[in-house]
Amino acid sequence: MARRGVHVIVVGNEKGGSGKSTTAFHLAIYLLYEGFKVASIDVDSRQQTLTWYVRNRRDWARNRGLRIPHTTHFHLPLARGDSVRENHRADFDLFRQAVAEVEHDADFLVIDTPGFDTNLTRLAHSLADTLVTPVNDSLIDLNVMAQIDPVTGEPREMSHYSRLVQRARSERLAIDGKTIDWVLVRNRISMLSSRNMRQVQTMLERIALRLGCRVADGIAERVIFRSLFPTGMTVFDPLDEDLLGGLPSMSHMSARQEYRNLVSALHLPTAEITAAHKAQAPADSDPVHKFIHMMQTDN
Repeated sequence: MARRGVHVIVVGNEKGGSGKSTTAFHLAIYLLYEGFKVASIDVDSRQQTLTWYVRNRRDWARNRGLRIPHTTHFHLPLARGDSVRENHRADFDLFRQAVAEVEHDADFLVIDTPGFDTNLTRLAHSLADTLVTPVNDSLIDLNVMAQIDPVTGEPREMSHYSRLVQRARSERLAIDGKTIDWVLVRNRISMLSSRNMRQVQTMLERIALRLGCRVADGIAERVIFRSLFPTGMTVFDPLDEDLLGGLPSMSHMSARQEYRNLVSALHLPTAEITAAHKAQAPADSDPVHKFIHMMQTDN
């Protein structure tokens, strides 16, 4: 079986605090532990949370002499010239160069995007094979996807972000005939069932039906993630006190299983890539390279 080229996972949502960077980093580390080659790109020029995760992990490993997997990481700063057109060109060139460095070697490319609309945000979404959108388990946070009719509970108007994704899907389909598998991930799920929790589930399913995407359960609200960030560790790293910087807990184990369930729900082409590695077949074509080339021609 011939390689399809790098599979691009974009984690996006125009609302801060939804767990985008934590999700992106955990997906990347999980795939590394599964034996895949993984690259990551941070296009959030303000927060740079994914980049800090990567730096913290490298520093912690170096200071403690740990042998743990790391992604090939790129951080793309936002162009700040006077010309919007030139800024967009600079953004595109940086993005293209980063992708070109990993597209033939990496199996997966994980891209973390900011909680606001930028040219790099749109470029990243257009390149996605799998789009993961974490949504906090709250009726308020559903507005990032659509305005909900308070009487019927039906989505009545799509949000700016939903329209951005639909444009990216249309652009991708026109360029290479492929679609973006869009998954809405319920994050910060309450431990206790409640009327609010059931309402969120119902409304999110209605939004997904309207947008043509899927819904998956994400990660519960857990203190463990805040404690892991300074060391750059994840719930997939071995349950070792020296490695984690502290004793593992039941929360650690539960979070690991939740992320495993999420990866399963994403339907990533892990089996296909593994089979391609075993066959060692040469790549007949690289859809990412073709896509970037056609985008460059359009620009």
